Amino acid sequence: MKILNHHQISQKIKRLSIEILEQNYLETEIIFAGVNKNGWKFAQLLANEARKRTEIPLHLTNIRLNPADPLSEDIVIDRPLASIAGKTIILVDDVSNTGRTLFYAFKPLLAALPAKIQVAVLVDRTHKAFPVQVDFCGLSLATTLKEHIEVSLADDDHYEAALH
Repeated sequence: MKILNHHQISQKIKRLSIEILEQNYLETEIIFAGVNKNGWKFAQLLANEARKRTEIPLHLTNIRLNPADPLSEDIVIDRPLASIAGKTIILVDDVSNTGRTLFYAFKPLLAALPAKIQVAVLVDRTHKAFPVQVDFCGLSLATTLKEHIEVSLADDDHYEAALH
C-alpha cells in the first residue's frame, strides 16, 4: 500500500529542509550524513533543498554500515573525522524503525566530538528498541512489527514510500 507519493515526498523534503535551517540558523556549517544508500540519497535531497534557502555552507557525507549485523564490519564515514569535529551533524535515513541502524551510525560521529547531532528521517515508525530520538520527521507511522516500509528515491521523477 502506497503511503507517500512523489508529490508528498517532495513537499516533505521542502518542509524538513526548512525546519532544519530554522533550528540551526546560527550554525556556521551543517553536515548532512546519510546512512547507506537511501539515507545518502535522502540527505542529498535535503541538502539540495536547503541550499536554496541559506548561505550557510552545507556538506554531505555517507555513513556505511551493515544494518543486519552492525558489528560484523567496520562502520565507514566518507569524511575525515577532524572535518566534522565541532560541527552540526544531521544524521539522515529514509526510515527509522527500531533505531538500531541510526544508533550504530552514531559511532563514527561520536569519535569526532561534533557540536550537535540531530536525526532526520522520511518515515518514523514507533517500534524503538534503541535510544534514538528523531528530530525531523516527514511522517510518523504506527505499524505492526511484521509490516515493512520500502522507500524508493532512486528515480528523481518518481519517489514513493510503501507499506508491505
